[in-house]
Amino acid sequence: MSLSRRALYGALGGLGGTLTLTGFRKVLAAAGLIGDTAPEQVIAKLEELGLLDEWPPEIRRSLTGAAHLAYGVGIGTALGLLRRERGGAAEEAAVGAALGLLAWGANWSSLLPLTGVHQPPWKEQTPKVLLPVLDHAVFGAAWGLAYRSVRSDRV
Repeated sequence: MSLSRRALYGALGGLGGTLTLTGFRKVLAAAGLIGDTAPEQVIAKLEELGLLDEWPPEIRRSLTGAAHLAYGVGIGTALGLLRRERGGAAEEAAVGAALGLLAWGANWSSLLPLTGVHQPPWKEQTPKVLLPVLDHAVFGAAWGLAYRSVRSDRV
């Protein structure tokens, strides 16, 4: 399969994974188990830097949603480029979860700390550090299933 087609399918899987994660987070929020998401933390950092001073709250909320979606589709695209084969549903969910954890490790140990958005996980003093791990595993499993469903080749 061509690189561009894998990227497209990965992006579609990223959209599906992001929508699934959004629903999952709504359930966790209703149970009182979560705080700010990474996209919310990025927007908060932009506000702290004064880059959004003139922006109304509705635009900030839209920007947070767009950041969440862009992150999910972007990560999904990268995962699509990494995933060359197509397996059964259980295999794709497991591989997707592993790739989601890879994305978590790369972002939470380097990108977010370097930009000042978040501390690296080994500096956290709370068990809530596990939530992003769970988020990325759920995203990755949903990505794997969505990626499998949109690919045109059959196993």
